[in-house]
Amino acid sequence: VYNLKVWRLPQSTPQARGKAMINILPLQQGEYITTVMPLPEDEESWDSLHVMFATKSGNVRRNKLSDFVQINRGGKIAMKFDGAHEGDSIIGVQICTEDDDVLLTTADGRCVRFPVTEVRVFSGRSSTGVRGIRLGEGDTLIGMSIMRHVDVTPAEARAYLKQAAAMRRAASGEAEEADAVEADDDTEDAGDELTLSPERYAELGAKEQMVLTVSEKGFGKRSSSYDYRTSGRGGKGIIAMAVTKRNGKLVASFPVEVQDQIMLVTDAGQLIRCPVDDVRAAGRATQGVTIFRTAADERVVSVERVEETGENGSEEE
Repeated sequence: VYNLKVWRLPQSTPQARGKAMINILPLQQGEYITTVMPLPEDEESWDSLHVMFATKSGNVRRNKLSDFVQINRGGKIAMKFDGAHEGDSIIGVQICTEDDDVLLTTADGRCVRFPVTEVRVFSGRSSTGVRGIRLGEGDTLIGMSIMRHVDVTPAEARAYLKQAAAMRRAASGEAEEADAVEADDDTEDAGDELTLSPERYAELGAKEQMVLTVSEKGFGKRSSSYDYRTSGRGGKGIIAMAVTKRNGKLVASFPVEVQDQIMLVTDAGQLIRCPVDDVRAAGRATQGVTIFRTAADERVVSVERVEETGENGSEEE
């Protein structure tokens, strides 16, 4: 783990190659940056915050943020990968509280969501943690997100998804969106149908998050957070996106706001930026639609959220 003041980073144009991180931080041979994490300016709030780590093999570990307050220029070891864990690596680090949920997503299109409290607080920094998701053969973890925890029953979630899909159809004039609440082999038994009161629907709508998922061949979709049910950690998870030869393996999955934009970068150096609202809202178990047309030998390697923070939804410069 390293810390760095933002003003020390060189400011440049989107086309510029930038400055090599080895010239900014004292990286060791074979070491590379996996996560850039902004910290709250108010250091007094750090005592109530935790840091969640996730590894390529599907493990997770929770530490107090205060464990990483004092970091010297040479950095501080966050996790050790030796013995049986040699070859593993950190793929994500997020700040969280005990009121949040963790969403883990794999390259083969599986995901699991569980409360932060399912992972105990570790006092040391050498352990690789505990299993967050059980991976299939050849699968790897590609994303970890921190989600708002909402107390909602499965019946309420299904009712909300159905009503929200109907309202989208009414607003757009499109035909019925069968995939908006499409069931898959992981879906819980439907049980009794439920009708939400206007007050409950509005309450759930105010707490809803949309999860953006993107594949290596440029396919993407937005799905409601209520489509990702909460379960225990360590299971094989549920479908995050239907992975096929057409859309390829997943490369990113994280929550977004409707006013945000996203940037996608390919291994050929191509970059596009588009509004999140242009990405279709669809069911969790669908393939998504094309948001970046890649060449036959090209694939998306990075997807980043560009948060709109300026007045009237414009990004601050």
